[in-house]
Amino acid sequence: MKLLLITALLIIIIIIVYFFKKAYLNTKDIAINKIEINQTEMHQPTLKILHLSDLHLENISITPDELYGKLKDESVDLIALTGDFLDRKRSIPKLIPYLEILNQLHPTYGMFAVLGNHDYVLKGKNLNELTQTLEQYNCKVMRNETREIFIQGTRINIIGIDDFSTKRSNLEMSYKGLKEGYNLVLTHDPNLVLHMKNYHFDYLLAGHFHGGQICYPKAYHLVKMGKLVRMNMIKGLQRHDDKPFYISEGLGQTGVNIRVGSRPEITIHEIGLSKIISDEIRSVI
Repeated sequence: MKLLLITALLIIIIIIVYFFKKAYLNTKDIAINKIEINQTEMHQPTLKILHLSDLHLENISITPDELYGKLKDESVDLIALTGDFLDRKRSIPKLIPYLEILNQLHPTYGMFAVLGNHDYVLKGKNLNELTQTLEQYNCKVMRNETREIFIQGTRINIIGIDDFSTKRSNLEMSYKGLKEGYNLVLTHDPNLVLHMKNYHFDYLLAGHFHGGQICYPKAYHLVKMGKLVRMNMIKGLQRHDDKPFYISEGLGQTGVNIRVGSRPEITIHEIGLSKIISDEIRSVI
């Protein structure tokens, strides 16, 4: 009887070790997803965005060099980072080599970031150190504000809205003085879209949910993370009020460095602009 119990215990331990090893290896299985928006014509002008979210540098399984290896052949116009870089001061130096790699991609219109709930675990001078590090490496940190870029005469409004889950979002401030153009919103918590009926966006990029990270078979543990979860909108391309938005599964992990039923994600979005340009020409005429 004692031998049977020991054997059963060993089998259970082996199963648990195997499970955790496989779940850890899943964190190294990076998906590169390419999303096309408004691709209606050949040879039309486009905006190509590299989107990274939720690096969680305490639990990230891809090195800066590995990241560069996956992206070095991509030509991107803009890099969008949608928050949750870290939640500990000692992780800030670890962010620098990733930013150096992203700068080596030479995005035509630069790099833009918003902060997430984990970033706001840092307070005062530590939070300032994080934002200053991002800015030092050519990453514009946006907190309820808008920046403009122009592609072939078309205005692209890059609207960076602060974190909704920590009650830092201010839609009125973010849209203040906004001029007509293509509205690209960057934010961390996608639940914000449920409150944007009166604030137009053409495309919105977010993260926050990690695609569930651990799905068994569903991400039941996300139920307290807002209404979108209960609407089964936790990853990928979604629509609300007929407006498209994308929820990244994130590049890092939180809590435990494992994934089950989800994969870390790098996303490249290619947005067709010909319809926007045509509409602007018609409005001028």
